[in-house]
Amino acid sequence: MNREFFNVMYENFVKPIEYVASTVVDGVSELLGFGGDELRDPPSDGTVTLPADLYAQPDVQTEWWYYTGHCKSVSSREFGFELVFFKRRTDRDKIGVVPMPALANPMYFAHFAISDVTLGKFRYEHIRSFDKPFDTPVSMSTTACDVRLGDWSLREVAGKHILHGTFADGFVFDAILDPAKPIVLNGDGGITKKKDGASKHFSYTRMHVTGQTSQDGEAETFTGTAWMDREYGSWAQGNWDWFSIQFEDETELMVYQFQDQTGAFNGESTGTFVDRDGNCTYLKPNDFEIDVVATWESPRNGAEYPAGWNLRVPSLDIEIEITPLIADQELDTRGSTMVVYWEGACAVGGTRGGKSIGGRAYVELVGYDMSHMQAGIGEFLFGGTMRKVQEMFG
Repeated sequence: MNREFFNVMYENFVKPIEYVASTVVDGVSELLGFGGDELRDPPSDGTVTLPADLYAQPDVQTEWWYYTGHCKSVSSREFGFELVFFKRRTDRDKIGVVPMPALANPMYFAHFAISDVTLGKFRYEHIRSFDKPFDTPVSMSTTACDVRLGDWSLREVAGKHILHGTFADGFVFDAILDPAKPIVLNGDGGITKKKDGASKHFSYTRMHVTGQTSQDGEAETFTGTAWMDREYGSWAQGNWDWFSIQFEDETELMVYQFQDQTGAFNGESTGTFVDRDGNCTYLKPNDFEIDVVATWESPRNGAEYPAGWNLRVPSLDIEIEITPLIADQELDTRGSTMVVYWEGACAVGGTRGGKSIGGRAYVELVGYDMSHMQAGIGEFLFGGTMRKVQEMFG
């Protein structure tokens, strides 16, 4: 048995079933009256009220709690982490011709990744739940910041954010994140405009981290810094490059740019610089320049990603280079959020005001692999399993 066998099986067995099933499911969905009328409109007021805006919002189309961080253990092992929880109302969604509300509404997802800089290894897992009997347990509280999906969780207790993530091989990650600065509103007064919609969007740009990893009975403590993005609203899936940069002098810079259908970066690109005291300077598209200086090709799908950047903010006299700490930090999440993207820990070096400055960054790149555009319901339901079997048999 080999890859060709499984590809033939998928094309000749799974795909025909999904097309037949889609007609039935579409009729069932219409009969049950699944629709989008109850969804909240895209937000227009970016005012943030804490802790309520950390709670789950039941009537928004999409929301997430997004954490990334840079840490060092007591044995000087350096690593980055990503832990993110998603909720998606599926009222208006289809995969191919299959209406997603017939499967679940909402759907829940989570991604957990570790970039082991010291060993040069990247690993990740992702979870999907339809919140059905025998499915992965999920709860997202509307009265507290308490989010749980399987064994992974996020809680806010007395202003601190407590994270828990695990891998199937027994690796355990526990961290306490303590905000060092007030929240920062992103976009236009806390509203980020996106493709066919908008989101309420705010960040903790610097959080002090203490925690512990454990595996095979051995535990190790670590410290570090983290970044948290909280976002919810209604919009269509688009493509973007996103940079969150934490400088060694306890200032931060975030810039992001959205991609249109022509492949050009334009429109609502924006940025935020946060000084040591938490004061913000907001950036418009013409306030910064990003040049790609290197690329990396995925060995799995052939997608070519940027893999090094020069970033300039003339008004702040910032000139820096951003370099991935591990080349391959690609996540294939077609079995959950249905995208393949690159997100990883990066090094930062350059100058501000003519003086040397360093730091760390996380960069997210979405839209360089577009395989999800051709994916059907079979890929969504069985694709992850099929790929694992293919890998087992070469």
